[in-house]
Amino acid sequence: MGYIQRAAEKLERLKSGQNINILAIETSCDETSCAVVRNGREALSNVISTQIEVHKKYGGVVPEIASRKHIELIDYVVDESIKEAKVQLKSIDAIAVTMGPGLVGALLVGVSHAKAMAFALEVPLVGVHHIEGHICANYVQHKCMEPPFVCLVASGGHSHLVHVMDYGGYRILGKTRDDAAGEAFDKVARALGLGYPGGPLVEKEAQKGDPEAVDFPRTYLEPGSLDFSFSGLKTAVLNYLNVCRQRGEQVNTADVAASFQNAVVEVLVNKTMTAATKCGAEVVALAGGVASNDRLRKEFESRCADEGFLLKYPSKLLCTDNAAMIGTAGYYRLRRGLLSPMTLNAAASMEIDSY
Repeated sequence: MGYIQRAAEKLERLKSGQNINILAIETSCDETSCAVVRNGREALSNVISTQIEVHKKYGGVVPEIASRKHIELIDYVVDESIKEAKVQLKSIDAIAVTMGPGLVGALLVGVSHAKAMAFALEVPLVGVHHIEGHICANYVQHKCMEPPFVCLVASGGHSHLVHVMDYGGYRILGKTRDDAAGEAFDKVARALGLGYPGGPLVEKEAQKGDPEAVDFPRTYLEPGSLDFSFSGLKTAVLNYLNVCRQRGEQVNTADVAASFQNAVVEVLVNKTMTAATKCGAEVVALAGGVASNDRLRKEFESRCADEGFLLKYPSKLLCTDNAAMIGTAGYYRLRRGLLSPMTLNAAASMEIDSY
């Protein structure tokens, strides 16, 4: 009997309504994470091992180093997740894993481990899109939340506006054309000498500054566009710093950080609210690492309250790359019978509305 047949039989038994435990793995970038998720909403465990200290001295993630660290950590993280969940391997009903997008070497570590576990346990394997995972983090946080809604996914590698029409039903309304929001934070942090990762460091510095001190540009692109572009803003910050240094003027780092953050937040909020209005959505959701930014959350809270939208976002832990969100996304794919074959491969780039 082949793996697909055994997995399909297992899936048929799961449709009887019993509890479903999914072991999920996330290794798309520099976090090695494993979680056990029950019935798509309850995270029995969510173990995350970050590589921030390893990559900090390089000012960013080094793909080859990230891959090697995943290999070193994956067994330990999976074992700890199972222990924390207080379950046995025989009670795992399916394996979910991030298949892309991300660093291909890092992804391959998780995909290979997930395939081996699924084959050994004779349970379904479910490949998950990383951005779908971020969106589904909201379901872990808000147990009763359901589609439809408009979601802003903002992280180091992605700035997406997604119309979530149903579980697994996604329409991309807009996305970044160059630097993602989180990427711009990292580059500006480096230019200001704040270090890595840039997001929380810029946010901390910005708390001491005047957000109106420097009038940095807001890029909205052509009329009606819901796409993002932060490359010009990043360049404007670099030019401002260079001019100050050439003139021998002292740079107020806090003011620059606050003004830059203000420009990013303004564009993200305005475009998201425009998208929600166009779609006739009642709920606006946030996801991804940038969604943990307090200034961004406060601006969304204010705008949603003024304009009559309900705002949802995950905890700051669930905004990071984590396996609980992958387990939730995997659960809803499993319920639709979307099993992955043992030929599942990692994909460095892939669209959420076509996989």
